[in-house]
Amino acid sequence: PLEAAHKMNRRFLSLALSALPSLAPAAPAAPAPTDPAPGLASTPAAVPIPDDPLLAPAPRANQEVGDWTEARALLDAHSTDLQTALANIDRAEARWRQSLSVLLPNARLTATLAYDLLNSDLPILGAAAPAAAAAAKGDYRPTTPTGVAAASLTQKVVDVGAWRGLDVAEASKRAATADLQAVRRRVTQGLARALVAAVAAERVAEIDRLSLRQALERAALIERVTTLGAGTQLDVVRARQDVAVARGAVVAGDQQLWVTREALGLALGLDHEIGVRPGFALDGLPAELHQQCAALTGDERRAEVLSAEAALSAAQTSTAQARAGYLPGLDLSSTLAAVTASPGLAQVATWSIAATISIPLWEGGLRDGLIRERTAAEVQATAGVEAARRSTTLESVHTRRLLTSAQALLDTTREARELAREQDRLTRRSYEIGRATSLDLVVSAAALRATELNVALREFEFVQAGVDAFLSVSGCK
Repeated sequence: PLEAAHKMNRRFLSLALSALPSLAPAAPAAPAPTDPAPGLASTPAAVPIPDDPLLAPAPRANQEVGDWTEARALLDAHSTDLQTALANIDRAEARWRQSLSVLLPNARLTATLAYDLLNSDLPILGAAAPAAAAAAKGDYRPTTPTGVAAASLTQKVVDVGAWRGLDVAEASKRAATADLQAVRRRVTQGLARALVAAVAAERVAEIDRLSLRQALERAALIERVTTLGAGTQLDVVRARQDVAVARGAVVAGDQQLWVTREALGLALGLDHEIGVRPGFALDGLPAELHQQCAALTGDERRAEVLSAEAALSAAQTSTAQARAGYLPGLDLSSTLAAVTASPGLAQVATWSIAATISIPLWEGGLRDGLIRERTAAEVQATAGVEAARRSTTLESVHTRRLLTSAQALLDTTREARELAREQDRLTRRSYEIGRATSLDLVVSAAALRATELNVALREFEFVQAGVDAFLSVSGCK
């Protein structure tokens, strides 16, 4: 009778386990990052699954993006980094215009109306005295109150410092333009990373719920087997412990999902979380990036290096501008003045032209201080160029190495998943014939879930490594 009972129990276990969803499908092909995990695909079980609120899908974000074009449009509209870089270009162009204005003719018109409250019959002298005196020499008498209008035109003929200042502004424009390209590359890379992380978090949250469903199915089956006398209370405790671990994974996965959504919103320049729509395809991301950015060829350098070199050129020219302050300058000016006179309305009193040579002699050490300060800035800019070259070179090497490592890790993780699937299949068969315990069944299932998660994460890491490797040797216009 005892042997017959054991045979009956093994037969029941065999029939019950055949109803348990398989954790190892026959197809060994690796899933795409956006497909459901085949190793954790849930199928209807013979044993009813207890209701669990954590099985419900994670809440969707209030705002979601469906593709790269939509995300890029939000980035262009709201990114504060891009807005700052564009404003820097406007400032550089404005400074260039200011520097140019010094070298162009400057015309000025002034008008003065003065009245002496104590001597109302006397014309006002002061600034209007030369024009008033010239008018008084003829048959005209300046009126009271006295009005004087003067037009002046000034042109710098020799001013080396002003020309150097224009060169400094031109170099600053080049630096601001290159910096905009560097910012575009950086924010594009940040957006790509945030999108990959958001899709990965959605994937992990889905796998966690499938894992929880599997754990609940297994726990329900073990409790049913124990009720029929083919298991022990220890088996039930182990199964419930596995369910508790799966629940914790769901909670942690949901928390990470919201963190990645907030990071995506921040990357897009918004102050709330942004999600990705179901079916967001990362496969087209490299093609979208190739439309936005182009790989550098030949002797082309990254925008960070170009910006640093332009800043160095501006610093060198600024030092030359400070040294040019020791050189003399030559200005030409012409002034035409008219004064209100009687009889009549006004009389042109003077029209002068003058050439002015200015020779700096002593400024209290101001010029020497400017030269020392700008020389130090030139040294800093030189160091900045070298630092930019080193960082860009190392980044390109580092990203290529990461891409190779990500590919190798993905291959080994997929291999580990196949082994975990086979281990789980053999463990279930051993459990059917009584050679394995419920602990072995739970451990093999947990190992399979872990490898499924690892494969999903490694797939997204490989996508991100490819994006970083491409952008490290590209320029974004």
